[in-house]
Amino acid sequence: MPPLWTPTRDFIGYGARPPNPGWPGDARVAVQIAINYEEGSEYNRVDGDGRTELGLAEAPGGRVPAGQRDMAFESMYEYGSRIGFWRLLRILRERDVPATVFGCAVALERNPQAAEAIVEAGWDVCCHGYRWEESFRLSAEQERERIGLAIESLVRTTGTRPLGWYCRYGASENTRRLLAQEGGFLYDSDAYNDELPYWVEVEGKPHLVVPYTMDANDGKFAAPGGFSTPFDFENYLSATFDRLYVEGERTPTLMSIGLHPRIGGRPARAHALAAFLDHVRRHDKVWLCRRVDVARHWHARHPPVRR
Repeated sequence: MPPLWTPTRDFIGYGARPPNPGWPGDARVAVQIAINYEEGSEYNRVDGDGRTELGLAEAPGGRVPAGQRDMAFESMYEYGSRIGFWRLLRILRERDVPATVFGCAVALERNPQAAEAIVEAGWDVCCHGYRWEESFRLSAEQERERIGLAIESLVRTTGTRPLGWYCRYGASENTRRLLAQEGGFLYDSDAYNDELPYWVEVEGKPHLVVPYTMDANDGKFAAPGGFSTPFDFENYLSATFDRLYVEGERTPTLMSIGLHPRIGGRPARAHALAAFLDHVRRHDKVWLCRRVDVARHWHARHPPVRR
């Protein structure tokens, strides 16, 4: 019986011979922090959505009767833009650690001070959608419209167009095609299947994917069976880094870390992040970078090979 296979999924990737990325400084690990800035763009009755967002916050939602605003849940999100973002910014700047902001366009429109601080810090913005909504719930035309609106919005708030794209949770079946048709993007991060960037073909042209992560991610504090204490978070990040650093002597790779201001910006969790970054800083062969730096490096050092 012939083996089962599918032309639309790749279960092999780089296999036993991943390429040496040749990170700057001969780094064993490229450490990339992504701050998901979503506060103000989530589903909300005030914005005409007919419901309040119920996910990825400090407490489970769904307690308020249907048809009413959930004032508690709204305020848990507001913590991220009012407090958490600024705490994360201070911790990273004090340690000279760059970051990428997965920014929802509407969220940054509603906090111009945060948008200005992102620009001043030299961080890049990877577009996280026009609002924090699931692309796979949109029609292709709706998604195309949102992509255009998001680009226009981020140009206004940050002064530059986004070069990367990352959907909420995952892309739709149309996302990459629409990004390719829009043009101007260096990469997307809508994949969790590798620890190195890789090329795919979209609309007959090469397209770069810089994978993201759900494990080294403070979102697990809001997930069943996820992190319970800041020590869980710190230990997991440190163990991930230590393993990659050892392996990186032969096979350098990329460590992605996901943060959310309303979650990782809480004092105890931010303290754990600071301790982890201090641990990383005690190692020499590390490239602390933005996601756009990774994409540009891959475009320059590992261009697509035509077959």
